[in-house]
Amino acid sequence: MIDLKQIEKYWEDLNVLEVNRLAPRAYYIPYLDAEDALAKTRGKSPFYQTLNGNWKFRYHTSVREVEEGFYLEGADVSAWDDLLVPSCWQVNGYDQPQYTNINYPFPCDPPFVPNANPAGAYVREFNLAPQWDGKAKRVVFEGVNSCFYVWVNGQFAGYSQGSRMSAEFDITSFVRPGKNRMAVLVLKWCDGSYIEDQDAWRYSGIFRDVYLLARDEAHIRDVFNKQELSADFSRAVLRSEMETVGTCQVQAVLRDAAGNPVANGTATVDGQGSIELAVNDPVLWNAEAPYLYRLFLTSGEEVIHFSVGFRQIDITDGVFRINGKAIKLKGVNRHDSHPELGQTIPYAHMIQDLMLMKKHNINTIREAHYPNDPRFLDLCDTFGFYVVDEADLECHGLSTGGDGGNGADIHQLTRDPAWERAFVDRAKRLVERDKNHPSVVIWSMGNEAGYDVNHIAMARWTKGRDASRPVHYESAAPVYKGHPDTSCLDMESRMYASPQEIEAYASDENAAKPMFLCEYSHAMGNSPGDLQEYWDVIYKYPKLMGGCVWEWCDHSVKTQTPDVVPFYAYGGDFGDKPNDGNFCMDGLVYPDRTPHTGLLELKKVIAPVRIEADDLKQGRIRLTNLYDFIGLSHLSLFWKVEKDGETVQQGEITELAAGPHQTQTLTLDYSFPEAACERYFLTLLLEQKQETFWSAKGHEVTFEQFELPVAKLEAEKQLPIYPIRVVQEDDRVTVEGFDFEYVFDLIGGAFVRISKHGVQMISEPTKFAIWRAPMDNDRNVKSQWRERGYERAQIHVYEAKVVETADTFVKIEVRYSLGGYHKYPILHGTAVWTVDGTGEIALHNQVKVREDYPFLPRYGLQLTMSQGYEAVEYFGNGPHESYIDKRRSVRKGKYAASVDQLFENYLMPQENGSRYGTEWLLVTNALGMGLKIDGDREFSFNAAHYTPEQLEEAGHPHELTKRKETILHLDYKMSGSGSNSCGPDLLPAYRLEEKEFAFAIRLRPVLTDK
Repeated sequence: MIDLKQIEKYWEDLNVLEVNRLAPRAYYIPYLDAEDALAKTRGKSPFYQTLNGNWKFRYHTSVREVEEGFYLEGADVSAWDDLLVPSCWQVNGYDQPQYTNINYPFPCDPPFVPNANPAGAYVREFNLAPQWDGKAKRVVFEGVNSCFYVWVNGQFAGYSQGSRMSAEFDITSFVRPGKNRMAVLVLKWCDGSYIEDQDAWRYSGIFRDVYLLARDEAHIRDVFNKQELSADFSRAVLRSEMETVGTCQVQAVLRDAAGNPVANGTATVDGQGSIELAVNDPVLWNAEAPYLYRLFLTSGEEVIHFSVGFRQIDITDGVFRINGKAIKLKGVNRHDSHPELGQTIPYAHMIQDLMLMKKHNINTIREAHYPNDPRFLDLCDTFGFYVVDEADLECHGLSTGGDGGNGADIHQLTRDPAWERAFVDRAKRLVERDKNHPSVVIWSMGNEAGYDVNHIAMARWTKGRDASRPVHYESAAPVYKGHPDTSCLDMESRMYASPQEIEAYASDENAAKPMFLCEYSHAMGNSPGDLQEYWDVIYKYPKLMGGCVWEWCDHSVKTQTPDVVPFYAYGGDFGDKPNDGNFCMDGLVYPDRTPHTGLLELKKVIAPVRIEADDLKQGRIRLTNLYDFIGLSHLSLFWKVEKDGETVQQGEITELAAGPHQTQTLTLDYSFPEAACERYFLTLLLEQKQETFWSAKGHEVTFEQFELPVAKLEAEKQLPIYPIRVVQEDDRVTVEGFDFEYVFDLIGGAFVRISKHGVQMISEPTKFAIWRAPMDNDRNVKSQWRERGYERAQIHVYEAKVVETADTFVKIEVRYSLGGYHKYPILHGTAVWTVDGTGEIALHNQVKVREDYPFLPRYGLQLTMSQGYEAVEYFGNGPHESYIDKRRSVRKGKYAASVDQLFENYLMPQENGSRYGTEWLLVTNALGMGLKIDGDREFSFNAAHYTPEQLEEAGHPHELTKRKETILHLDYKMSGSGSNSCGPDLLPAYRLEEKEFAFAIRLRPVLTDK
């Protein structure tokens, strides 16, 4: 075992954040020439050498078990495991995966961590190239969780903590030509873990890249590219402030995006110096048109390249502006998350995320809640994103650690002067590394860590170092009752404030700062369902900057059952305690980056063009350009007119001219029907005219749909009405028609047989249903539902009787209630079932809900259709699921799908797949036999191979047992999804809280001729 006297116990010493770690600096890699520097392919630099790859590795459950002298040159580690670096222990079979949101995974006793502190020992050998002789050698660790010691050739080289930030050490005096050995000891926890309590899986190890750099003995150490723009943006001055080691002759060349030199300069820099470069009529950078100049700094053998985006950020009269224009931040929060690699994110994976965001109209990323890989910001510069760059600082667990959960202790560390160095260190390393990225438009001082003097010190240091960007920190909001002085912060920020709350702020003349929703609309499971309301308010008030949906992806660990069935795991699946269950499954995309329907909803709501009807009879529509900097010339407008779901006219306008924030009126060349029995819909699609690096030509940016106001002609019914025969035997009523037979059970108040040509359509009695498998967003209200017995509601039939018969119809009336045991009935209803000679079953239902009960999840009719009814065709909203508050991304049309295709397979099974606004529906078998359903008003339907009860009981998709039958729900109404898993309550407009309502629907067995 290691003698702890041989290594200093820095991991619980607030006075030691590092030993021998170099001062933080801007991220860059030195190259030999400008061509390779421009490409930013690190491996092409002769001054760069990766240390990624297999390291010898040994995991210990406690640092006290680490072998003594493992870091010495002669230590025999041949029997150790091989572990790929970068990687996380927990996804490689070491330690236990654990997901916790707020609670610390160890006793809350800052700065102390458990004595049995798990540790990973790493050893690898590497060679130094002969051409590195005479160079200064550095080793850079871009991310190690949580703290680590480094030895080179048996000599102690340094220590660092602060997991998601770069740590650089000078190892010149420790290395030699040829073969060398490096040893690293990583501890799972340190005092810094108290301020790294982010809502995420808790990963450990060397999880980002490790590499060596060879530097000229005299070299540029740090660069801060500051810029000044004239008031009319006609002139820019780039001042490249440099810090050097030794005296450097520096040549600076600024090139435009085409590679043409636009300015140059030289300077002799001895320690501190700068070069100023002036540009007339600069092309400005913004997220819509991310124009980048290229700055090359040459000193000695080294060429350093920086992307330069000229842009100005300011807050004027409470409005956040870029380049003088008010900006709306249409963002997402993004964790580093890979389902198989944990927090180790491949470069291609970063690109995949950014391309998906671009395709879905997202322009802002909040790095939640720590600096990402520095190459990620290079990509944001190039792709065009606004970035809220956030310090690696969160201590949410203090809110539950010592005061019974009332939240007051969350300010404990930020008010403690002993922690000031640790707090400010997080700000310094954030700002210094990322200060030259044009994509970074806001500095954030962390997340959910209280607010007091240490945060004020962070913000003041940040503003002193970089006055060009505003500073954000949400936990300074009044609700947290932290330090009252927020003058060091440039914006108000809120999490999950309702649309009404943000409108109240925006309407307050005394509220001087812009408001940023750093988290809103919690996208957990079947969600979010409240986006439009937010953006209606955000667009209304210039003071509202926009915000970031929580969050981008479902972060999970891909694993398998003992029977080798793969699945995505969440908290508790590994026996981890404490855990927060599936609260990590709260993204707009699945772990494999398949979009949730919620991402499609967001794309539509934040679309950069608004399409409105002007005069549909004349074919006039309006396009309002919501882009801030570019016109619509890159888009074309495709339109089509559909008659009952079939395209009858179409056209395209390829030349659009509306400039930023301008409106353009267009006239479409379609003929308008004067009157018709059919429904006509106009659908307009805005598509990209050319291929881009993130999408194909024809990519749909947004759409809109309008029903044409065509005068309605009544269609004549064509179905023959035959006589029927009604027979009542005891409690069974049999209705026989020309080619059908129905049986109604008066005791149960339900049909038990619906058949045509002898083919039985249902396998269980029909029933009224109010329960749905709770969505994640029902997590708060479902306890109220259960308290009233909603999930166990059963029908009680007070009376069921035949009330009217004739040669061609029969009416059966049922008076009933639905209720759960030991509770008063939830509702009372009177259902009148009418069967006529066409075979139509018409339901007219009057419902009265108990006044003092909470709103219903749903109300409708549930049918269990027999095996084989797999084909669904409907006229309504599609192609994907929709709900009353989650339907902006769907459009009216005629759709066909299998039952399986209608199912949205959320990683925590829950209510899914509803189609809001349905007008008619066919569910048939392969031969076209089945049921047709329609009504006097639109309804919602679900068709699945699972009951709500099955979905509710399963914790994961692989735990579901698929039924052969089709479970069909025909809903008068379904309450919306909202985002109340963390966000505000479901808006009243989207609740089924009517206390009296009528529900009518018609069913008819059919045999289609298809």
